[in-house]
Amino acid sequence: MTAFDNATKFFHACDSLEGWEGCKQYVAADAPFSAQSEPIADVKTVQAYTDWMKGFGSITAKGCSYELRASSYDEKSQTASFFATITATHVGEGGPVPPTQKTTKSDYVYLVTMNGDDKVTRMTKVWNAPWAMKELGWM
Repeated sequence: MTAFDNATKFFHACDSLEGWEGCKQYVAADAPFSAQSEPIADVKTVQAYTDWMKGFGSITAKGCSYELRASSYDEKSQTASFFATITATHVGEGGPVPPTQKTTKSDYVYLVTMNGDDKVTRMTKVWNAPWAMKELGWM
């Protein structure tokens, strides 16, 4: 296994809504998470993000899907990049308003830094949350 292989497995486990249980084997202890996006700005660990994603995709936007559009790995920085698009419809509880039945197709990027043990040591999500929130009827 290589770092990029594990980063890719982590990406798919996270976005397939496996939550922490499906992702923890790929993540170093206490790996931090960051995002400059309103709905997840207070999420501080990869564990918390994977569980947030599971809740969003299995309750708030049940039936959501993602399309991985491009991925790469930079050996020097030990960082994998994943560019994807999520398609999600607000059908359940958990949003800032009752279910709107509106859909977003929202692009995002994960930057996943790996360590020498081929585990995630840091994750950053780059996401234009206001765009998605507007499409979902949340603002």
